[in-house]
Amino acid sequence: MDSLDTATVEHLRQQYLSPSADTLRIYHDEPFVALRGEGAHLIDNQGRRFLDGTAQNLCISLGYGHPLTLEMVHRQVDAMMHCTSLFHHEMPTLYAQELVARMPPGDWVVHLVNSGAEAIDLAYAMARAATGNFEILSLRNGYHGAHFTALATTAFSLLRPPMPTAAGFVQVVNPDAYKGVFGPDITQYVAEVGRTIGSATCGRIAGMIIEPVQGFGGVVPMPEGYMTAALDIVRAAGGLAIIDEVQTGFGRMGSHYWGFEAHGVTPDIVVLGKGMGNGMPIAGVIARRDIATAFAETKFFNTYGSNPVAAASARSVLAAIEQENLQAHAAHMGDRALTGLRQLQTKHPLMGDVRGSGLLLGIELVNDRTTREPASAQAQAIQKRLRELGVIMVAGSINRNVLRFNPPYAIEAADIDHMLVSLDQALSGL
Repeated sequence: MDSLDTATVEHLRQQYLSPSADTLRIYHDEPFVALRGEGAHLIDNQGRRFLDGTAQNLCISLGYGHPLTLEMVHRQVDAMMHCTSLFHHEMPTLYAQELVARMPPGDWVVHLVNSGAEAIDLAYAMARAATGNFEILSLRNGYHGAHFTALATTAFSLLRPPMPTAAGFVQVVNPDAYKGVFGPDITQYVAEVGRTIGSATCGRIAGMIIEPVQGFGGVVPMPEGYMTAALDIVRAAGGLAIIDEVQTGFGRMGSHYWGFEAHGVTPDIVVLGKGMGNGMPIAGVIARRDIATAFAETKFFNTYGSNPVAAASARSVLAAIEQENLQAHAAHMGDRALTGLRQLQTKHPLMGDVRGSGLLLGIELVNDRTTREPASAQAQAIQKRLRELGVIMVAGSINRNVLRFNPPYAIEAADIDHMLVSLDQALSGL
């Protein structure tokens, strides 16, 4: 069957898909019709090839068409497409066993769902059931999903409709070493956690959720020492440490398998999603058994949670990372990209900050390195020019001035070099 032309796809999309499905078109001013993927590359319906620096919003972790994913998914599709969680099936059970084996020592259990936002909602419910407390802290600039409860901890007006969000959530000033309100030192950011508990809650909380790197917020890493100190205060107030690894988990950071490991923190609850299934819709919550047991007094399930095909794809991710040493590969490719980006930074004053690790990198563009005024318009122009040069990157953060580079693990050195040459050309063209 021949693929549809771009104009037809655009017409059908506008005619039959809800306008709410098109709100994030802000990232591209021209329609992009993806046809297929190969490794770290996308091919559109005109046959043009692009380096995918987004990994489909970090969902394609291993890469397009990874042989192990294809093999395991096809085998499960042939056997059985779906098995409700009312019955037993070996695939999600084996996946949970393999996932727990990659956690720090402890009595961990896994609850599988379909998306990161669902997992976030479940994590909050578990924390409240286990502690008997209600209020949960989150960080400004954080992103934890756009569904009702998750949205209460997502700090972007762009994503909020004019209606109340879920109750019981309080935001804390986020520690940002580059442009945070308290500067680069963590002291006042940590103190703000205690001040917030003392002034905006009843004094006893259910927990605090933290991304080791605020991805949607512009690739903002948590400063050294912050997570440990902040979570000590949270636990003293009766709360649990909820770590959002939706974007940082599964070796993407290069240095560690989980983002929280880089901070010496042992979480109580971990939320997973996106690249967990290499493109298949699967997410999950890993929690201490006592926490999950407290929540089990309430009957809860997802119709498609623990789907065996999705679990098979997720198992392929764990296996490939280990068999192909992909965490080390992410670290190596990330170092190559960071070295090149920092060289470009000395040439282009627009590049205010380069940060991140492994295959989760951000380039913050500013009009002035002293005032750090966001160069939002330039970021949009560079994003467009990069696409013309065969590289897909998006400008994220609340000001849309941080170019994000988070490709699939299938990326190679030649791809990194192509990205660097293209970015240099795009910046020089301004």
